[in-house]
Amino acid sequence: MLNDFTGEILKYVVCYSGGHSSALVAVEAVRKYGKENVILLNHNISSIVEHADIKRFKEEVADYLGVEITYANMDNFEDMPPLKVAVELSGFQFAPGQALCTYNLKTKPFYKWLKDNYPATPEHLNQEITILYGFDMNEKHRIIRRSGLLGAKGYYTDFPLALWDRTIQNIEEIGIERPITYDIFKHANCIGCLKAGRQHWYVVYCLYPELFKEAVEAESFIGHSIIKGIYLDEIEPKFAQMKERGVVPTDKTGSATFWASVRKELKEEDSMPCECAI
Repeated sequence: MLNDFTGEILKYVVCYSGGHSSALVAVEAVRKYGKENVILLNHNISSIVEHADIKRFKEEVADYLGVEITYANMDNFEDMPPLKVAVELSGFQFAPGQALCTYNLKTKPFYKWLKDNYPATPEHLNQEITILYGFDMNEKHRIIRRSGLLGAKGYYTDFPLALWDRTIQNIEEIGIERPITYDIFKHANCIGCLKAGRQHWYVVYCLYPELFKEAVEAESFIGHSIIKGIYLDEIEPKFAQMKERGVVPTDKTGSATFWASVRKELKEEDSMPCECAI
C-alpha cells in the first residue's frame, strides 16, 4: 500500500536487516528523501548466530549514510539466540515457515516499536511513515503478502528494489564490501536458521559443529525436528560421509544442483572397490 501523504513530517522506515538488499534500500531512501527523513530500523541478534561481519556491514552503511541505526530488540537478545528461544518456548515453529524465533526476536519487537512510536489501526492509517522493504520483482508474492499484512494494521509500505528507478545495484558501488557470509550463504540470516533445510544445516555441521550439537540437543528436548521429516542426529551420519568425501559446505549452490553432486559423489564412493580386493 503506497502512501500519497505529502506532509512534511513523513518518515521512511527501512527494515534494515543487515543483508545486502536492505542496505541498497537504505541508500535509495536517503538519496530520494534525505537522511533526516530516513529511519534505519534493525533488530539486533545474538553474536552467537549473527556474524560479526554482518554487524560491521550494518554500521559501515549507516555511517556512510549519516544515519544512526535505530534498534528494536528483544530483551536480553545477546543471551537469547534462536535455539535458546525455541527451547524456552518448547517449539521451533507456529506453522511451516513461521518460526518462533523470528516472531520473538524480530516481529514482536517490530510491532512494539511501531505501536510505541507510530500507532495505527485498520480504521486510522498512520500517514506519518512508510515502511520500506528489500523485496525485488522476483519476490512479488512477498510484496503482495507484506503490503496486505501491514496495510491491515494501518501502515503504508513501499518496495524500492521492485518499484523505484534504481540508482544503485551493488553496495560495492559506494566502496563498502558486503558481509563475508555471502561467500557461503545466500542471505544474511542467522547461522543455524530454524527455517532452513538440509543444505544449510550441512554447512552448520561442517563449519559450526558446536551450534550443530546444540541444535541436536534442542530437537531432543523439544521432541520435534527443525527439518521436516528428519532429525539432525538421523542425518548426521550422511553429513559425516559427505564431509569425508570433500563435499564443499555451501548454501549458495542451488538445492537441486547441490544434492545431485552429493548423490554423484557418494555413488562413486559406493562403486569403488575395497582396498583388500586390489
